[in-house]
Amino acid sequence: MILQDKVVLVTGGTSGIGRATAIAYAKQQAKVVVVGRRIDEGEETVRLIQEAGREAIFVQADVTKEADVKAMVDKAVGVFGRLDIAFNNAGTAGENPSLIEQTEAEYDRTMNVNVKGVWLSMKYEIAQMLKQGGGSIVNMASAVGVVALPTILLYTASKHAVVGLTKAAALQYAKAGIRINVVAPGAIQTDMFEAVTDEAKAYLAGLHPIGRVGTPLEVANAVLFLSSDMASFITGETLMIDGGYAAQ
Repeated sequence: MILQDKVVLVTGGTSGIGRATAIAYAKQQAKVVVVGRRIDEGEETVRLIQEAGREAIFVQADVTKEADVKAMVDKAVGVFGRLDIAFNNAGTAGENPSLIEQTEAEYDRTMNVNVKGVWLSMKYEIAQMLKQGGGSIVNMASAVGVVALPTILLYTASKHAVVGLTKAAALQYAKAGIRINVVAPGAIQTDMFEAVTDEAKAYLAGLHPIGRVGTPLEVANAVLFLSSDMASFITGETLMIDGGYAAQ
C-alpha cells in the first residue's frame, strides 16, 4: 500500500473525479478527508469508503471562503493529527461562449472557485505541511490549462492560472520537502459529460487521438502516483491525462 496511514484531503470530493480519487486513496489505506459544499453527496463518498473498511470524514466547506478553508485543514489535523497529502480538485465550468457577452459575475465565479480556491487551499495546506517537515499537493487543472478552446475562455484562463500557480509554489517550497504538481485531464466520463448530447459526446471523444474520453479512475491513478513517494523527484510538473489531445 503506497499510501498506507497517510492523511489525505480531497476538495470537490462529492462526485466525479473527486469521489473516485477519494475512494482510490482509501483503497491504498489512506485516511481521507472529503471536502465539498454538498452534504448528502459528501457523506455518500464517506459511506462508500467506510463500507470498504477504511477511515474517512466529511467536511462541508466552500473553497472560495478563507474561513472555510482554514477550518477544513484544522478539522483534518484535529481528527487525524496531521495532513500528508492534498488533492485540490474543486472547480467549476460552464460559461457564455461569447467574451463580449460574459458578465463580471461569470468571471468572478470561475476565477474564485478555480484559482482562488486552489490558492487558499494551498495556503493552509502548506502551512500545516511546513510544521510536519513535508507533504505532497496535487492541483486540478485541465488540458485547456496548456492549450486553449475558444468556447470556454474563462475556464481556459483559470486553468492556465492554476498551472502557473502550481509551478511557482512548487519552486517556493521545494527545499521544504513539499512537492506540488498539477494534473491536466482532457474530457472525462463524469456526470457532466453524461449530461451532454450524443453528438457532443462523439465530438469530445474525437478530440482525443486515443479515440475516447477518459474515466475518473484514470485521473485518480495519476493523482495517486504524484501524491506518493513513487514520484519523490517530481515537483512543479503538469501531468497530461488527455489521450494525446494537447500533443496535437
